[in-house]
Amino acid sequence: MSEFRNKVVVITGGANGIGKCIADEFIEQEALVEIVDKASGNHYVGDISDKKVLEEFSEYVISKHGKVDILINNALPLMKGIDDCSYEEFEYALAVGVTAPFYLTKLFSPYFSKGGSIVNISSSRDRMSQPQTESYTAAKGGIASLTHALAVSFSGRVRVNSVSPGWIDTEYKVYEGSDAVQQPAGRVGNPMDIANTVLFLCSEKAGFITGENICVDGGMTKLMIYHGDNGWRLDR
Repeated sequence: MSEFRNKVVVITGGANGIGKCIADEFIEQEALVEIVDKASGNHYVGDISDKKVLEEFSEYVISKHGKVDILINNALPLMKGIDDCSYEEFEYALAVGVTAPFYLTKLFSPYFSKGGSIVNISSSRDRMSQPQTESYTAAKGGIASLTHALAVSFSGRVRVNSVSPGWIDTEYKVYEGSDAVQQPAGRVGNPMDIANTVLFLCSEKAGFITGENICVDGGMTKLMIYHGDNGWRLDR
């Protein structure tokens, strides 16, 4: 029998991509999965940047189940850069990526089962950047820091961790050549790499892990790059 059987699992942004993969894996483990996503589908539909949506969704979950065992804050923030990101767009990115995870956690706080788990999906961009990615990077850095703050506040009640995906191809495309070998693992990641990590962190096997951020990026953020070294070149 799965340890997740009849556990109430809430996933934001669970209609597509990594979130859907996580949801499918929990469903396979006989969990009771509730998804909120702005995409249409057979789930609770709403934009979690809206406070009212968060409040109504949390009321829906609690009225239906009376508790929450696992919360996965996965919804994807907007990615725009310093040149073209407006004030409102930057605020929207932070609302989806940081404020919503905080407020949804707050709303569920009285209803978390003892020994429950929260996993926040951050990004390897919480520690490295490409140009013109400020809104997304700020949101992912924010949720990584929110993770250890919540872990301390929920001490003894709920474990809180985050996962930082690297390059994850949600279409499961297999890459060859430079795209693959630039990563020490020798390949680009796929959603199952993240789902497996999330399920582990929510399991009893991870019972002594809280406040951690696990970077699942095939080692890409650990590879030192110098111009002219191992064929790497920077042309400007």
